[in-house]
Amino acid sequence: MSDNDVTTQTPRKPSTGTQETGELSAKGLKPGAVGLLGAVFIGISCIAPAYTLTAALGPTVAQVGTQLPAIFLVGFIPMLLVALGYRELNNAMPDSGTSFTWATRAFGPWIGWMGGWGLVAATIIVLSNLAAVAVDFFYIMLAQVFGNPALADLAANLPVNIATTLVFIALACWISYRGIQTTKAVQYVLVAFQLVVLGWFAVAAFSHAAAGTAFDFTPISPEWFNPFAVGSFAAFAAGVSLSIFIFWGWDVTLTMNEETKDPDKIPGRAATITVLVIMAVYIVVSLAVITYAGVGEEGLGAGNPENQESIFAVLAGPVMGPFAILMSLAVLSSSAASLQSTFVSPARTLLAMGHYKALPPSLGNVSPRYLSPSRATVVAGIAAAAFYVVTRLLSENALWDTITALGMMICFYYGVTALACVWYFRRDWTASPRNFFFRFMAPLLGGIILIVMFIKTAIDSMDPSYGSGSEIGGVGMVFILGMAVLGLGIVFMLYTRWRHPAYFQGKTLARAR
Repeated sequence: MSDNDVTTQTPRKPSTGTQETGELSAKGLKPGAVGLLGAVFIGISCIAPAYTLTAALGPTVAQVGTQLPAIFLVGFIPMLLVALGYRELNNAMPDSGTSFTWATRAFGPWIGWMGGWGLVAATIIVLSNLAAVAVDFFYIMLAQVFGNPALADLAANLPVNIATTLVFIALACWISYRGIQTTKAVQYVLVAFQLVVLGWFAVAAFSHAAAGTAFDFTPISPEWFNPFAVGSFAAFAAGVSLSIFIFWGWDVTLTMNEETKDPDKIPGRAATITVLVIMAVYIVVSLAVITYAGVGEEGLGAGNPENQESIFAVLAGPVMGPFAILMSLAVLSSSAASLQSTFVSPARTLLAMGHYKALPPSLGNVSPRYLSPSRATVVAGIAAAAFYVVTRLLSENALWDTITALGMMICFYYGVTALACVWYFRRDWTASPRNFFFRFMAPLLGGIILIVMFIKTAIDSMDPSYGSGSEIGGVGMVFILGMAVLGLGIVFMLYTRWRHPAYFQGKTLARAR
């Protein structure tokens, strides 16, 4: 056993509202509330495969064509490598603060705080986007149910859109507030439904291809799995950046570690299983789409710019016939389910940051009835609602450019956490072949890839053409918004250092020596 392992085996003690030992401690969350199956379902829900695929398939095909499966595989590799590092950290230090806690233990309070900020900022941004997508498909579903296309146009009515979005956020926040068991029960239904519909769509698409009724039948080829066949490095990098985004969210299984039945093992296993299941779903559905529709830029082609906003909205009717409404319901349930389950991560990260006094201690409050992060969940909901209202009122371009900048946040905090695994276990690298791979090689490669992608995305996003085309002084809005989010984190960090210095002095959460 290494020095690091000795450091992290301090027995847990109940949360008392203060934390002045520098060691890890429980927050008062409900232990043993989630098993392996529940954790996997919540992980899949957070990734939201139906919602993610309908939004990401078109843009990715536009970049890489039939090499879509290859790009998914390439994007999957760093996610798997990082997930292995997360698992090692969780086995040693099961703590709901995850990236924040682990980076603090490895690198100290400053990098740890920014790691937590990256996770919170990314999830708050995506919460508003998920709510907006849920609203769009809610009105599409109403239009289909009542046979009135005008109902779908209500999503474009700004006051109606904002009001409905706030209702969706409030409902998701309320379910999350009621605790992880309520969250788990909701996710069983919503996740199972969207996976069944995606499977239905894939089978129907392959059936059309076999019957000769596909729009642009394109036989599956081994070349589709060759990433070196992508036309240019720029297209390759753009495709990988998109594929990293579509895998994001599996780490929610780790933030529940204090509420699982076996916190040392189940969260890490759930993360690995989640990534593998999502990979299988993405490959099957992407093959079905290309086989049925091809990658052309006309008609139902997956490369048609007019189809990129929502590929399933275009293909569901021709592929599934009268059952197309099920796909609208699947995307609606996917975005709504992810909206609810995504609250788990920021709420528990904020809870940990409040508990260790890296943020105001009141964020460390736990509901005595539901044993959930009460104050932190409400704060996350308010932040998501405020972010959506402000950006939507300013400009729809500002909203979507911020979503585009989300990739930078993901690469940043995933990369920092993976490298934290490498450094935290530095004394263990040569103890065994297993340690060398899982505690050094895998997280090192995953972390480097994601940090490189962070830098690459930041540089590329300086070009106004990266995103909506908006700019300030010739600099792309995506870059400005991404850097603004990170800069805001630094401001909050300095303010917290002034108001609550104990964390930064190592009194509440000490760096492991």
